[in-house]
Amino acid sequence: MAYVAVKGGEAAIAASIELLTLSRSGGAGRVEPDTLTARMRQLLDRVMCESGLYAPEYAALALKQSEGSPEEAVFLMRAYRSTLPRSHTSRVIDCRDMRLARRISSAFKDIPSGQMLGASFDYTHRLLDFGLADEREEELASARTRIIAGADQTAAEPDMRAGRVSDLLKAEGIIKPSPPDDAEPDDITRDKLILPASRSARLQTLFRADTGFVCGVAYAGLRGYGFSAHPTIGELRAGYVEVEIPYPSDGNESIVLGEIMFTEVEAFVSSHTSSRDEEFDELGAEIGYGLAFGKAETKAIAMSILDCALNHPGDAPPNDEEFVLLHGEGLEMSGFISHLKLPHYVTFQSKLDNVRATRRGGNHKEKETGNDGAE
Repeated sequence: MAYVAVKGGEAAIAASIELLTLSRSGGAGRVEPDTLTARMRQLLDRVMCESGLYAPEYAALALKQSEGSPEEAVFLMRAYRSTLPRSHTSRVIDCRDMRLARRISSAFKDIPSGQMLGASFDYTHRLLDFGLADEREEELASARTRIIAGADQTAAEPDMRAGRVSDLLKAEGIIKPSPPDDAEPDDITRDKLILPASRSARLQTLFRADTGFVCGVAYAGLRGYGFSAHPTIGELRAGYVEVEIPYPSDGNESIVLGEIMFTEVEAFVSSHTSSRDEEFDELGAEIGYGLAFGKAETKAIAMSILDCALNHPGDAPPNDEEFVLLHGEGLEMSGFISHLKLPHYVTFQSKLDNVRATRRGGNHKEKETGNDGAE
């Protein structure tokens, strides 16, 4: 492509930036980032997940700066993340150690330690609540009192942890355990994504991919484009996992830096293996895996669907690794589309010159051959 530098217009650009500052405030008072952190947590979770940086305060600041635009906030967070040094590498996180806030299974009614609904929109009526416009602090205080009283009467442990549901099927041999893999995972933030991608690079890319894109392609797979096996949510869990780093002077000891909230999904998909020695094919199940920061259940489920789909390569979009991994990159997606706003004077004028020349050539030929085109 050919571009030209934009010269002049500095005053107009400065005025545009001033207008952006006024637009951000809405002409009213300042918006506190703490308000966004407390009240817009799922929006913050999306920004942190797509930027690959768990920092709620910075995500709130990015949303304030971008007037609530997730794609612009992700751009700001990615840019900031690139400036940060890497001082430590955490120990491997195992979500079996998750301090659960929510845990459900669509595959089994009864699971060890029970199901835990937690806070979810799944069981609410999707009706606009006009009462929220005049919500009073007394109502919130009353709700807190009822929740605390209800928690005291339940048998659920306040610090609930549980093993995975998939371990039950692995014990039966229905799901084959994955062989141990101690290889160093790829790092897509440092190294170029190379296709075919390793599973670690694939999951990292899906983790940071645009939520709408991941959900759309997964939905296409469910509708029959390519790998269309209907998965069952073996387990969806959301909660807090501690992040630890080795103690500097003693690698056997650890320092807990804090907790990160994750949503983890394991989706079960039926599978069969052809066998030449046996009379019948071996039936079983395979697992699709999804993981996201915070409460991002739809994305984690969609990610688990695509994880399964990409294990079955094909030409359909959900099975095409290049299509899924390269086009779900939100930063490049929005950036390439947004670049169309930049000056393209040279290229467009060149197109116009070609059109005009062709039209002149066509008119000249028409005059030579007569109005009816006959020789």
